[in-house]
Amino acid sequence: MGFTNFNLDPLLLKSVHEANYTIPTAIQKQAIPACMEGSDIIGTAATGTGKTAAFVLPILNHLLKKHVHGKHTRVLIVSPTRELAEQNREVIKLFSQHTHIRSAVVYGGVGFVQQKQALTDGTEIIVCCPGRMLDHMGQGYVDLKKLEIVVLDEADRMLDMGFLPDIKRILAALPHERQTLLFSATFAHELMDLIHRYLRNPIRISVDNEAPAETIDHCFYPVPENQKSDLLLALLKNFTDHKSVLIFTRTKRRADGVMEKLVKAGFKTGILHADRSQQERKRELDNFRSGKLKIMVATDIAARGLDIENISHVINYDIPDTAVNYIHRIGRTGRAERSGDAITFISADDESEVRDIERRLGTPVEKKRLEGFEYSKYDIPTGRKFTQGGAGGAPRVHKGPMCGSWGGKKGIGGRRRR
Repeated sequence: MGFTNFNLDPLLLKSVHEANYTIPTAIQKQAIPACMEGSDIIGTAATGTGKTAAFVLPILNHLLKKHVHGKHTRVLIVSPTRELAEQNREVIKLFSQHTHIRSAVVYGGVGFVQQKQALTDGTEIIVCCPGRMLDHMGQGYVDLKKLEIVVLDEADRMLDMGFLPDIKRILAALPHERQTLLFSATFAHELMDLIHRYLRNPIRISVDNEAPAETIDHCFYPVPENQKSDLLLALLKNFTDHKSVLIFTRTKRRADGVMEKLVKAGFKTGILHADRSQQERKRELDNFRSGKLKIMVATDIAARGLDIENISHVINYDIPDTAVNYIHRIGRTGRAERSGDAITFISADDESEVRDIERRLGTPVEKKRLEGFEYSKYDIPTGRKFTQGGAGGAPRVHKGPMCGSWGGKKGIGGRRRR
């Protein structure tokens, strides 16, 4: 099945062909026809499976097929972060390049005047973040009375970020007769009230939800907490096949510290977290996408929805707090059937997270040791809790220095496990 089977406008098919889109993904196969029929949609699929094109193409097709008089905002796409809003706008521009359709992006942290102009001009598609959109609505700069389609992108993420009241205020101001599309990487039951109130007989589409790409190789590196930075530097110096590396930390302060050490060691490294200005974040992402930066250090703000091609390695400097967040993080690699590596540093206090991740993956994850790296004589693994992956993925228990619980002196390796 190809994109020609969707009966898309020839101008869109031309852009699809030029973008080298050939075979639709599973979510695209199911969501595009349903969206084109005008149905409300609840679509869930893992990160990196093509959800953006699954709603952008039918939206553009609708705008081309249904002409209206005058200039009106006809489509509103609501995104949780500025980065995701920019990404959605880029996908729209990619597929609408041979059409007359106009789009604009609206979010905080940048100038107000240009956004106001786009809204008052009646730009057909507005991609926005909730807070800034409500600011414009409150000042009367946007007329949504003739809106035809609204998209809630990464709805579960917006819920996590506390945007649910803002989303309800936006939806309450829209025409009752409209199409509503809700897309998400996971399905949170807290969304049910929103769905019952604002969607009409939605079609539920779920594709490989919370399942990582099969092209990703997973491994754990047990390491004392105080040696993570040294191990990271040693690993990066040993990489010979990496195109770009995305490193996740748990906090902004930790991300700053990791980046400083990498830069000092001579690596071209960027950083992405909430304390960076929008201009700084956009510049770092552009340089990372173009290859000027080979390494990006980020907090979880970058884990959801960002479409960055050719990431060869994702390194969890700090293990994610849940298995779901692990899936979101590592979804940055192994995209579009490319191979990728997901590396996670694990320490003494990470046993429950390790179990959750392995349970979600359905298999033990191989534990590795970097040959030639001098592990601390304190805090070495001694027990049976961390196991080394054996042939065929079967667990193999060791009592030597490769795996097991990490014990150690108090203050160096954390509390002992029994």
